[in-house]
Order: sequence, then structure tokens, then C-alpha cells
Amino acid sequence: MEYTPKDYSHLKGTLGFSDLLLENHFTLYKGYVANTNKLAALITDMLETGSESSPEFAELKRRFGFEFNGMRLHELYFENFGSTEELEEDSILAQELESSFGSLEKWATDFKATGKMRGIGWVILYKDAVNDKFFNQWINEHETGHLAGCVPLLVMDVFEHAFISDYGLKRADYIEAFFSSIDWKVVNGRLK
Repeated sequence: MEYTPKDYSHLKGTLGFSDLLLENHFTLYKGYVANTNKLAALITDMLETGSESSPEFAELKRRFGFEFNGMRLHELYFENFGSTEELEEDSILAQELESSFGSLEKWATDFKATGKMRGIGWVILYKDAVNDKFFNQWINEHETGHLAGCVPLLVMDVFEHAFISDYGLKRADYIEAFFSSIDWKVVNGRLK
């Protein structure tokens, strides 16, 4: 089964994000989908020819995690923004964040501060499915740093391609624009 890139063109016109930035970002995402499909096919071919003990097979397996997570994290990212509605303070998510962080403001401060850290990567609000705790986590590369057994609720891309053409090096301004366009209904839906 091949993966098909999803259409996120409805995000064009989102306040704080130029159409050019979004188009470039969609193109990058489509590359992750294409590479995921290519690697899956190559791995299948190597299994069929008995090449699973080769160094090439090992490298393809390692690379697959990068490409697949690049695809999936972009999907989560694009799907959790594009709205101007604020988080409802009586929502389950708001209550859980207040319980875990002390207040919504403290949670937001922690999330934004995580995004402002030097480096490239992702910021993800996770829910630990085992004990219902919430964490804001830095993910360095697509496949490195994920919290095992945790559910990603809110995903923010902080690789330069997500903001540099609109904001230059002003990552904090991009983070504010992202926060102004979070689709809280989607994020709440992931809480299940």
C-alpha cells in the first residue's frame, strides 16, 4: 500500500503564513511521502531477494523512520493549525493542561520556550497514555526523541523551512503566529 500526500491547500490564507511559505512546506511534505513509499518498496525488494543481512538493508531501515516520521509529523502539524478559535477554558484539554502545568499560561510558556530553544526540530505536546501526564517535548530529528507510549496532541514544526521565508530568524514571532492559528478542535480530538 502506498501513501498518498494529503491536500492542505485549505490552509492558504492562514493569518501569519504566506501562501509561498505554505506551498514550499507542502512540497517538502510531499517529498517525505514519496521517500517513504520509495524506501518501503526498496525494503520489500531486498527481503524478496534475500538481502536482509546487508548493510544496505540496515541503512534503508534506519532511513525509513526519518522519512515516515517526517511525513506523519507534517500531517499532524498541518492538521492542527488553520483556525482562529481559542482553546475553550472548560474543555477537557484545558482542564488537563491546568492540572499538569498549574495553569494554561504556564503550559503555553513551557511549550513556547521549548520551541525557542536553539536547533532544528519539533515541539510536541504529548499525553502519556500510561499515567495521563502531559509533556512538552523537543524532537531533534523526525525519528529521535519521541516519548514511547505517548500520544502527540499538538505538533509544531520549528525547522527553519516552517518560518524563515516569512519571519527570517525571528522564531518567536513565528511561534506566536502558530499559537494564533491552532485548531483546538483537532487537538482536543486527539486527546481521546
